[in-house]
Amino acid sequence: MQLTSTELNLKKGKTAVIVGAQWGDEGKGKIVDVLSENFSIVARYGGGHNAGHTVIIRDKKFILQLVPCGVLRPGCRSVIGNGVVLDPMAFLKEVAALRGAGVKVDGAISVSNRAHVILPYHRMIELAAENAPGRVKIGTTSRGIGPAYEDKMGRRGLRVADLLDLKLLKTHIENACREKNMIAHALFNSEPLDADKMYHDYAEAAEQITPFVCDTAVLLNQALTNGESILFEGAQGTMLDIDHGTYPFVTSSSATSGGAITGTGVAPTAIDMVIGVTKAYCTRVGGGPFPTEVHDSAGDLLRARGNEYGAVTGRPRRCGWLDLPLLGYAGMINGISWLVVTKLDVLDELDEIPICIGYKIDGKKTVEIPGQDSGFGKIECLYETMPGWRTSTLGITRMEKLPKQAREYLSFVERKSEARIGMVSTGPGREQTIFADEFVVQLGGATEKRSQARARV
Repeated sequence: MQLTSTELNLKKGKTAVIVGAQWGDEGKGKIVDVLSENFSIVARYGGGHNAGHTVIIRDKKFILQLVPCGVLRPGCRSVIGNGVVLDPMAFLKEVAALRGAGVKVDGAISVSNRAHVILPYHRMIELAAENAPGRVKIGTTSRGIGPAYEDKMGRRGLRVADLLDLKLLKTHIENACREKNMIAHALFNSEPLDADKMYHDYAEAAEQITPFVCDTAVLLNQALTNGESILFEGAQGTMLDIDHGTYPFVTSSSATSGGAITGTGVAPTAIDMVIGVTKAYCTRVGGGPFPTEVHDSAGDLLRARGNEYGAVTGRPRRCGWLDLPLLGYAGMINGISWLVVTKLDVLDELDEIPICIGYKIDGKKTVEIPGQDSGFGKIECLYETMPGWRTSTLGITRMEKLPKQAREYLSFVERKSEARIGMVSTGPGREQTIFADEFVVQLGGATEKRSQARARV
């Protein structure tokens, strides 16, 4: 019997993709955690343990590097998709920490059997390359992310399914160590890695990881068929995307909304909405272009008030003003329909707040984002200055309770970015959040579907 279009819609779960609209560190962790209440599953689709999501629940801090934030919501399952590169040791350490904190992980976390594995020689290669004389420093975390993706694209990687095949694992490690040790010694004079020790360590890790592993593409598509709702969690941000970011100062994965498709195995037609997360200002970590970066006391104030230090590395972040051309570019690339503005309260002490509204290159206004690093060096930012509000917005939960100047600031961002603001974060806690009514209504379908899914369990 053929289903009608109405019946087909009833069989399809609600989906949304969360993306960073800047250079990462936009506060996606809190936003995914808050929104996960409305979804049955949170699925991570890219990156590795170089990305850190900080979530604060009742003054307790959780820093998640691989496990999706949905794990902190009872009844919400977490999926690590095939687009992620998995460091088994980092994963097991994170799982142990969550268990120790009383978080349910067994039966709540699934790892794709097609995700690629980070091994010690990936870290060795990346660390040596980043510190080699004459090399342009990208500012990587030296955790092996890039070399693991290189091996994936070079069709010489090890996937999680292969990790569990101990005979294949032993052969792979022996061959890879022979090759990587020669390369690292020849290029960087690095000490060789012990293949036997690596095999025994990772064979032991494989045994512990086995209960978490499955074909997550099947899991996710079956969940959608059953009417469950899925939130896709990105890592890093649009301007760090391997294709669309400020190359070569980017990450090695697809950080944009398109990565949710290739990184999990769901169809493009399964995505209902894309939610972009932006700070009320801008930050980035590591090298690379940053048109609105400020180096004076204003930058120091943003860093201090925003606690702008990496969740994983502890590195101080570079700070600057909100960049609307970049935000518009992120909206176009990702198909962002809703914006979430985080850390509004960081701006509370400012008398005036500059916002970059456009660029000039060689004296001419432009609407295009340069395709080369050298092009960013020619940018002259055009600013519009808005009045500050000089009063605390920390913890405010209703839009009408914000100071008039803060509401005007948000309205200005909304008009210029051509995306509606669905949420505003006024502090790190779950409850320190403002919701737009229309956004809540649109998420309502996900809430209803999750309740129905729970009733079937």
